[in-house]
Amino acid sequence: MSDCLLHATKFMEFIMAERTPEDCLFHVIPVPYEATVCYGRGTADGPSALLGASNFIETWDGRGFSIVESGIYTAPAVDCTGRAEEVLANISLAVTTALDHGAIPVLLGGEHTVSLGALKALHSRYGSFGIVQFDAHGDLRDEFDGDRFNHGCVMRRGVELGLSLFQVAVRNISPEDMEARELFKVGHLDADELYELGGLGALREPGFSLLPPDFPKDIYITFDVDGLDPSLMPSTGTPDPGGLTWYEAKRLLDLVVPGRQVLGFDVVELAPLSGLNGPNFTAAKLARDIMARIIYDGIASR
Repeated sequence: MSDCLLHATKFMEFIMAERTPEDCLFHVIPVPYEATVCYGRGTADGPSALLGASNFIETWDGRGFSIVESGIYTAPAVDCTGRAEEVLANISLAVTTALDHGAIPVLLGGEHTVSLGALKALHSRYGSFGIVQFDAHGDLRDEFDGDRFNHGCVMRRGVELGLSLFQVAVRNISPEDMEARELFKVGHLDADELYELGGLGALREPGFSLLPPDFPKDIYITFDVDGLDPSLMPSTGTPDPGGLTWYEAKRLLDLVVPGRQVLGFDVVELAPLSGLNGPNFTAAKLARDIMARIIYDGIASR
């Protein structure tokens, strides 16, 4: 296996033709931020591991090759030194630059806190929109360990911006998270609820609807990889049993994207394990598949 592939600095670097930022629908933004993780560590290495794995996935997602035609530009990694507020400002600037090019920002984390930088930039540009969160955890605490920018608080900071939130696959949640759900009217399909419904079979039933009818048409998707079951995704700080299978995740995305404008998305909390490349590949393929759904099923870019 070539070292240059494993240490690539661009998404599908050795597969995609070189394109200018202005000529690409997607701007991939690596954000190797790790400051508040409190169990398993390694999220700072997540973006580079995902980029390296992306060279081993094919451009065809099962329906076509439009991901190649649309173009993917990989921006320089965000500077993650300094205080949380400084890092978030750097992330917001990178996202704003992508938006100025008419592109859809794709953040690769890094711990989940990085999502807030994107949410702030998008809120500044577009105003209100909805967040669809795939995650094992609620992340709605007001603060954790004295830190309001802890990765366990990121969705609380999002709803405080006035953004709507729908959570998918949550299965490890605190009383404070539950109170915040009530306070901010957060919708959800938790892992236990999905199990009781019958899993993938229920998701395929004609007429099954995930998001409420009044949920915003403009959305941001944040996919914490611990939303997947640890049998599929052990490379994360808090692998929690009972998560999504690969095809459940794909079907849920099929229920989220069609008819909506995806303003941006992220894949976060990948913490690579030495000698275990499969989860890195899974995260890279997830990012590619979300891009493909935006191309085929989402509303045309602004």
